Amino acid sequence: MYWSKYFIPTLKEVPTQTEAISHQLSLRAGLVHMLTSGVYSYLPLGYKVLTKVENIIRQEMNAIGCHELLMPSLHPIELWQKTGRDKVLKEIMIAFDNKKGQRMCLGPTHEEVITHLIGHFVKSYRQLPVTFYQIQTKFRDELRTRYGIVRACEFIMKDAYSFDRDWEGLKKNYDLQRNAYLKIFKRCGLDVIVSAADSGAMGGSVSHEFLVAAPIGEDAVWINKDNGQVRKEEEGMSHPGEGWSRQVAIELGHIFQLGTKYSDSLGAVYLDENGQQKPMIMGCYGIGVSRLIAAVIEANHDEAGIIWPKEIAPFDVEILPVQTADEGLMSFAQVCYQDLKAAGLEVLLDDRDESAGRKFNDADLVGIPLRVVIGKRLLAQGQVEIKVRRGGQVIVVAQERLKETILKLREA
Repeated sequence: MYWSKYFIPTLKEVPTQTEAISHQLSLRAGLVHMLTSGVYSYLPLGYKVLTKVENIIRQEMNAIGCHELLMPSLHPIELWQKTGRDKVLKEIMIAFDNKKGQRMCLGPTHEEVITHLIGHFVKSYRQLPVTFYQIQTKFRDELRTRYGIVRACEFIMKDAYSFDRDWEGLKKNYDLQRNAYLKIFKRCGLDVIVSAADSGAMGGSVSHEFLVAAPIGEDAVWINKDNGQVRKEEEGMSHPGEGWSRQVAIELGHIFQLGTKYSDSLGAVYLDENGQQKPMIMGCYGIGVSRLIAAVIEANHDEAGIIWPKEIAPFDVEILPVQTADEGLMSFAQVCYQDLKAAGLEVLLDDRDESAGRKFNDADLVGIPLRVVIGKRLLAQGQVEIKVRRGGQVIVVAQERLKETILKLREA
């Protein structure tokens, strides 16, 4: 991709009324644009990152036997009335009457909808267990939106739902999801903290949160430095004692053992081996996909900009020719571009007629993992410079070794 033909509206200045570094950098690097408070458009660069995160989630969900579907965002409120959550979530629910006079809402989550769906199709123990997931936009009328895409009114979530015959089956699915979550977050470049948590409005008996340390976090946890044990800080909780340290963290995921809360309310039952009718045992598993991107930036940046982990970077390599007016230099840049693309890499060529300083600043801001800098002096010596964004390592190699070196660094 040529920078001049792409759309990366970078900003030099820090936007006003932005507290979080992830909010500032996502705006300055041209990842997102705010339409109104808590509502964002994903620009091409940000959408590439979002898509890569979603694909990692899909790979790990599919690997444990989950089936992807897509449920509607528009829900009849009567479905929520059956579980009583129309009242529980009243403060954040966006509800209205349609032209037929039917009370509707925009889905803040999908437990009711998936239970209604599965109750319609699954009738026998032979059809269980089964787990479905979706990656979809949720809507919550947050009174206090914060930190850009961290707490927004419209956001993207991966939500999965398991249906089992018994509690043993649920516990197996729960463990599968827990392990898949650890893989997802690791692939996104995040070290997460797993903590037992309150199930809250979701209901159920057991739940765990997946958090990542960040100064803008809205949760606090105590971590035992000796054994790694984690305790979620609840209101009024005193210091747990010597050997514990406190960290502020962002919640990225939450998994729940729901049991029969929704299947009882919505009639999701099956016939067992003896022909007896029983409620399905449910679990639900959520990841805040859009806020995960903010968490990645919080954990992966320096004073110059973003430092993307390689699996979710919008491009693998940026080629930066210093003097675009030099035909020989640009011709070599084109050769490098084609060679690296042919090797299966995603490459961004900064072909803009801008100053070298502007190009270098934008490159640091956007944060692509590897940068190939092509200048007259090294080009005349048959060499080229590679800069590793994380850590700033600079490597000068012979031109003929460029592709080989880039591929090795990409896999490191």
